[in-house]
Amino acid sequence: MSRLSHFEIHMVHRIGWLRAAVLGANDGLVSTASLVVGVAAAGSGKPEVLIAGLAGLVAGAMSMAAGEYVSVSSQTDAERADLARETRELAETPEAELEELTRIYVDRGLDRDLAEKVAHQLTERDALGSHARDELGISERVTARPIQAALVSALTFAVGAVLPLILALLVPETRIGLLVAASSIVGLAVLGGLGASAGGAGVLRAAARVTFWGALAMGATAAVGALFGVTVG
Repeated sequence: MSRLSHFEIHMVHRIGWLRAAVLGANDGLVSTASLVVGVAAAGSGKPEVLIAGLAGLVAGAMSMAAGEYVSVSSQTDAERADLARETRELAETPEAELEELTRIYVDRGLDRDLAEKVAHQLTERDALGSHARDELGISERVTARPIQAALVSALTFAVGAVLPLILALLVPETRIGLLVAASSIVGLAVLGGLGASAGGAGVLRAAARVTFWGALAMGATAAVGALFGVTVG
């Protein structure tokens, strides 16, 4: 009888970089488009709109990188502290830790004898890894990576932010606000759909969610710009 290989790709394996990428691209597009629309609504000329947008791109990318690095580093610190505590407990109270692992498998549906055998074998092979995975929920595949998250966030923010800037550069000055807003809404829908597709989630709901909040942000900044009508210069 032939043996068939079975290969699966699970979306959770991408969670380390996917969240940062989707957040960065969406934030870059929304914040820069909102800034461009708001400054244009205030009556500023194209040079001022582009300068404001470029400044927003640089500041936003750096802010996203710093924010992601700090946030994910905090998660990493928490994981390391849990693993250090688990290492001490395994060294000081190995029998109690073995019983704890056994109860976890019993709670998951194994009978007591089988749970004990599984706990013994996994403990002999990799005690810390078994407790990290089954007790703490820490896995190498989905562990936090601060530098990766920071770089992905900054890069995708810049990519998202470039789109409204290019459009603002190409369209007539009097139509910057309208065309940037309209194209950004379409771009947000596409980004939301792509992010959902990459993560295995529903495309339409994700696209609608991102589009709604992006449109709300641009509408708010346009209202502020029109209300104050301050020209940068």
